[in-house]
Amino acid sequence: MKRIRYTKYEGGLAGEMSMEDLLNALSDYLLDSGFQNPWMEFNDLDHTMDALRDALKRALESGELFDQQMQDQIDEMSAEGELDELIEQLIQRMEQENYISMEQPRDPSQSSSSSGQVGENESQVRFEVTDKSLDFLGYKTLRDLLGSLGKSNYGRHDTRHMATGIEASGASRQYEFGDTLNLDTVATLTSAIAREGISLPLNMEYSDLQVHQCEYQSSCATVVMLDCSHSMILYGEDRFTPAKRVAMALSHLIRTQYPGDSLSLVLFHDSAEEMPVSQLARVKVGPYYTNTREGLRVAQRVLDRQKKDMKQIVMITDGKPSALTLPDGRIYKNAFGLDPLVVSETLEEVSHCKRKGIMINTFMLASDFGLVQFVQRITQMCRGKAYFTTPQNLGEYLLMDYMQRKMKTIH
Repeated sequence: MKRIRYTKYEGGLAGEMSMEDLLNALSDYLLDSGFQNPWMEFNDLDHTMDALRDALKRALESGELFDQQMQDQIDEMSAEGELDELIEQLIQRMEQENYISMEQPRDPSQSSSSSGQVGENESQVRFEVTDKSLDFLGYKTLRDLLGSLGKSNYGRHDTRHMATGIEASGASRQYEFGDTLNLDTVATLTSAIAREGISLPLNMEYSDLQVHQCEYQSSCATVVMLDCSHSMILYGEDRFTPAKRVAMALSHLIRTQYPGDSLSLVLFHDSAEEMPVSQLARVKVGPYYTNTREGLRVAQRVLDRQKKDMKQIVMITDGKPSALTLPDGRIYKNAFGLDPLVVSETLEEVSHCKRKGIMINTFMLASDFGLVQFVQRITQMCRGKAYFTTPQNLGEYLLMDYMQRKMKTIH
């Protein structure tokens, strides 16, 4: 007969810590865009175990995560040289609870020792942030932003159409077969009385039925166009990491509050490509120019696949268009001023969006006079909106724009 032996649980400090608080403290590291080292190898995500240990150590020693009692325990362990053991336990717990996943090096000679201790080449072991962590970070950002914005209505975008429904916001009209039977009782009785007079029983006919009208609300396909050129981390300000946070928050908002909508991500730099939103935390900027036209082309191809009544592009950038893909595939680059060729080709692509009924809303993280004029031209052409904002309030503007249901179908 199989037996199970129960013993008293001796919980350690690592088991008592909140993973959510710890993950929130690590968010700047996990979403790093290269701002701390602008001359880094741009494709190196620096997600090594040694880097994770350093980030955990800084978080634990900051004194901002836990209450005073737990912080005293951490300080005591640090003084006794036991902090490294605590960090290893936290890493093990993060992996067990699926906040991170380990990637062993392909070369067997670089694998860690079988005893589980830090091997000679264990620093080469890398880790990846899981979807569970990304979902939490997106939720945390969204919650922080909504604290200042308030709540929104559930999953709806206004259009110019009218339809029958539950929420009445228009004049009543005669009932037609297939309408939601949301009767306007007063208008229905008035119609019957006007025809028959005041008598009992009141003879009511099919033509007397009047129903409330409400705004017809449609699903929306959104493409976030994110600029990952080098300027997003230059000039003493990290503009890319806040943009990534906002994109993750928008993804969480759409999935939970606007289930009929869709969200796609397009990165644009020297060229452009579609990327799953789940991979957003792993993206960093590079030594790139800004090929806005190619980003618009890729975004249109993404939206063409979406069977939605409303389509929009949300473009987040801080620089002028400075690159162009030529017909032969070569990249034409000019970072000095607004190049007439680049501007004309980019505006031509904007006109293609207009003909397809795609709205372009631009969130500009710069205020250069020439750039302002260029963005205003895009806005006028597509009847969209332009926001000249900063990394600190980018999320508030973007989510407010999305949730206030001010988007209209273009005809």
